[in-house]
Amino acid sequence: MLWRGSQALRHFSTSRVYFKNKLKLALIGQSLFGQEVYSQLLKEGHRVVGVFTVPDKDGKADPLALAAEKDGTPVFKFPRWRLKGKTIKEVAEAYQLVGAELNVLPFCTQFIPMDVIDSPKHGSIIYHPSLLPRHRGASAINWTLIMGDKKAGFSVFWADDGLDTGPILLQRSCDVKPNDTVDSLYNRFLFPEGIKAMVEAVQLIADGKAPRTPQPEEGATYEGIQKKENAEISWDQPAEVLHNWIRGHDKVPGAWAEINGQMVTFYGSSLLTSSVPSGEPLDIRGAKKPGLVTKNGLVLFGNDGKALMVRNLQFEDGKMIPASQYFSAGETSAVELTAEELKVAETIKVIWARILSNVPVIEDSTDFFKSGASSMDVVRLVEEIRQSCGGLQLQNEDVYMATKFGDFIQKVVRRLRGEDEEAELVVDYVSKEVNGMTVKIPYQCFINGQFVDAEDGETYATVNPTDGTTICRVSYASLADVDRAVAAAKDAFENGEWGRMNARDRGRLMYRLADLMEENQEELATIEALDSGAVYTLALKTHIGMSVQTFRYFAGWCDKIHGSTIPINQARPNYNLTFTKKEPLGACAIIIPWNYPLMMLAWKSAACLAAGNTLVLKPAQVTPLTALKFAELTVKAGFPKGVINIIPGSGGVAGQRLSQHPDIRKLGFTGSTSVGKQIMKSCAVSNLKKVSLELGGKSPLIIFSDCDLDKAVRMGMGAVFFNKGENCIAAGRLFVEEAIHDEFVTRVVEEIKKMKIGDPLDRSTDHGPQNHRAHLEKLLQYCETGVQEGATLVYGGRQVQRPGFFMEPTVFTDVEDHMYLAKEESFGPIMVISKFQNGDIDGVLQRANNTEYGLASGVFTRDINKAMYVSDKLEAGTVFINTYNKTDVAAPFGGMKQSGFGKDLGEEALNEYLKIKTVTLEY
Repeated sequence: MLWRGSQALRHFSTSRVYFKNKLKLALIGQSLFGQEVYSQLLKEGHRVVGVFTVPDKDGKADPLALAAEKDGTPVFKFPRWRLKGKTIKEVAEAYQLVGAELNVLPFCTQFIPMDVIDSPKHGSIIYHPSLLPRHRGASAINWTLIMGDKKAGFSVFWADDGLDTGPILLQRSCDVKPNDTVDSLYNRFLFPEGIKAMVEAVQLIADGKAPRTPQPEEGATYEGIQKKENAEISWDQPAEVLHNWIRGHDKVPGAWAEINGQMVTFYGSSLLTSSVPSGEPLDIRGAKKPGLVTKNGLVLFGNDGKALMVRNLQFEDGKMIPASQYFSAGETSAVELTAEELKVAETIKVIWARILSNVPVIEDSTDFFKSGASSMDVVRLVEEIRQSCGGLQLQNEDVYMATKFGDFIQKVVRRLRGEDEEAELVVDYVSKEVNGMTVKIPYQCFINGQFVDAEDGETYATVNPTDGTTICRVSYASLADVDRAVAAAKDAFENGEWGRMNARDRGRLMYRLADLMEENQEELATIEALDSGAVYTLALKTHIGMSVQTFRYFAGWCDKIHGSTIPINQARPNYNLTFTKKEPLGACAIIIPWNYPLMMLAWKSAACLAAGNTLVLKPAQVTPLTALKFAELTVKAGFPKGVINIIPGSGGVAGQRLSQHPDIRKLGFTGSTSVGKQIMKSCAVSNLKKVSLELGGKSPLIIFSDCDLDKAVRMGMGAVFFNKGENCIAAGRLFVEEAIHDEFVTRVVEEIKKMKIGDPLDRSTDHGPQNHRAHLEKLLQYCETGVQEGATLVYGGRQVQRPGFFMEPTVFTDVEDHMYLAKEESFGPIMVISKFQNGDIDGVLQRANNTEYGLASGVFTRDINKAMYVSDKLEAGTVFINTYNKTDVAAPFGGMKQSGFGKDLGEEALNEYLKIKTVTLEY
């Protein structure tokens, strides 16, 4: 299909500048990879004269097509280039029209005719995800893993009439880690480095420096695309070979074996480096040694005595389960009962019969509630069993979780045998004697109710900003860990106790968690001071104190979330009723920043949980510790497994995977505007998941001459220096009326000189260290830029000469609107002051609103009319009048413009984690 090719080409040719050593390119391919190559080539000044990609699928264009169409680049969407081995005439004519000098094929899946390949002056180059000549063909990444290669990589080669046999232009390689998967190789290396290499290859051609190295015949292989029937596991091999076979077939087509007469497919393999855990044997056809179903997955054994672990299993009907649940996936009534257990079962059957007097015979399939029982009958059932069965303690939830008689008996039997008792949480703490107490810090990933190492064993150091020393090493979550956490959250929502829990019981757990946070507030505040540099007293009041308040506030909302009835057209002779239901979304992802590690966790996760969702939370890489301590408290509070998962690690790996994950239904993010844009893009492309973003700010604070100057100085300093300036709503620019400008500046500097800079655990400290070294260096560069542009550095602007990442509180004046300081957020203790003329209200408003940000703002004046006028005109999500930083758990918080959208806190925050369903019935 030709998309207005000639018109678009004429428009394009007049809107680009042709640079020396730049080429006219035709891009032939698709996918996000193709889109990124296209965008980077444009940035390098090359001219893309045509994009040839696949037709829209289900009305949705390929990402490469979307990007090119947005730019006005000619886009052609051909379902095929050849018919019966011959080039389609219309396709060839459309291609010749663009006049390309080079064809660039990033991950092209179509067969391109040789007359098109050879047509341009420089021919065609192709990206291939293997180190050619090894693993030619479409499944190169898979075969890299299946064959146990220690090196992976990609090749950019010159296309010829063979199958991936053309001369090599350039290659790049990386090590294959023991538990790498197709996804981890692609995301870590093949995707990002491949994009760079394609751009580099084009420039080498433009400069006349591109090599053409013939492929050697030695080591050349070709492996076809695997079919399901060929993916059966051959068991008489070492564990590493079995592992490679399974991980190489992951996703498609899936390695499988026969268990109990049916095909079972294995996913999520990793080599077992620790001792083999205890478990229940599972016979697998062809395996010399049974597998073991353990609490962490299915352990399999090679012929060398070594083992591997499989996380997930899929049955022939498509149902996928955690491997650890294999024996609980079927009907539980098949378990054989002892004579004593049979007596208990008969006693319970009599109790069911008394309560369900309308049911002639109680059978295994009898459903307690479908037979007419109510919530009052649940209480009666539990109490009668306690009286008649030797004090057997059951909970109301036990009935809701097993509503059929057969399932209920099995739950009772497991309770009698002690099999369903929750295992005690095992935490491998790092202990610190600090702040007059022993602080015990978890450091592992928290997935499905357990602290576990990252699957590949990787860790990283989290640093104390007060002295630059390492606090501990923290698990660095891999893509596999993210997938495990999402799977746990999804299962907890769809199949677990949380999804069936009464809303008030959910609130009860949240209240209990808030109480535990308050009981442990000194330890939490100490960890916050160690990990983020927060002044301890501020951490107690705000970082921890507001977190406790947030959970209590949203706990109260749990049983108050409801829809409404709507009067609609009552057509006769029938009547109509329409009502709405507010329902949870499912598994949600939360990504939080480093300035308020626990409070940002609370702001988002409390609303998420109150709405009935489950969550996977990624704390900031530099401040993970209070989130992991919080995870420990959730277990003590009684939250079911999988409801809350914490995965420390990088935004580029864990955060990006969460934004792209198809099972995540909502993502809440607080961070920079640039990252927020990328997250929003990934959320849209992946599965159009709901997203809320609290992003950067450059909040204006307008101080009029008729203000209470004492209060304005005190509050103005708090607006900038609160939490070391690492505050999303910090006043990024102060506009001070000319009449009081000089006095205001003088008094601010006098107050700064009284501030004590030092150890955040010292109760008399006013100003602690910046969060991490890279941020401190950014702030110092920010100050240098201000001086270079002509702003007046009145005070500070330097690093404090002591260990750690301390910066002097800083004041700039004479900041003009065009300067970098006036436009960009510092996110640090830097007061940026601009003067405005006496009485120029509309002028200063225009300057205050002349920013793409809109998070917060403030005004100081005694004139209430002026204050209300200014608050109406300021373009910000929050306006403070004669105060600043006064947020409350009941007041919605969020920005506008490029400060993002969506709300934290208040009733509005619940709507971010709910969906509304409209139901109409006729009667």
